[in-house]
Amino acid sequence: MTATGSNARSSLIVQLSPTRSAKLSFAVQLGLTLLWLGWAVMLLVFNREGEQNFLYYIFLGLAVAFLGYVVLQNTSIFGVQSYIEVTPQYIVYKRGVFRPKHIISIPEIEALHISALALRISGSNGSNTYLDLKQVRKKKDLEKIKSKIRTIATANALPLTEHPTKR
Repeated sequence: MTATGSNARSSLIVQLSPTRSAKLSFAVQLGLTLLWLGWAVMLLVFNREGEQNFLYYIFLGLAVAFLGYVVLQNTSIFGVQSYIEVTPQYIVYKRGVFRPKHIISIPEIEALHISALALRISGSNGSNTYLDLKQVRKKKDLEKIKSKIRTIATANALPLTEHPTKR
């Protein structure tokens, strides 16, 4: 995914994969959700009394809603929902559909620290923001982010420290 327009050369947008940092993988989440859906449908179909209990419908509705949540959070069916955007003016970190954007203005940055799979941004107000680079899908994109951060640090005379990577 690349930027368009006049800002195309100075902007870098990299898609993230939230499932890489999830406690349960996407396959496990999807499997549990499908099991839940199957159970809800089974409750409705094999109802011995012949009455349709409204709680079964609520159970089925919650299962469908959770399936939608899992699909939205872990796939890019409806567009890119998790990304890191680096421009000369700001850095944006969005972790998913229902998560807020973290926008960090470059003039507010005091120091940067790059490690193998994380980026720490120290703000001038004493705050620290950590960007989880484990979620970056490709090594090429990871290197693009790191080189763009190095360029921004050099251009704005920001102190940059790097932890050596183990290979």
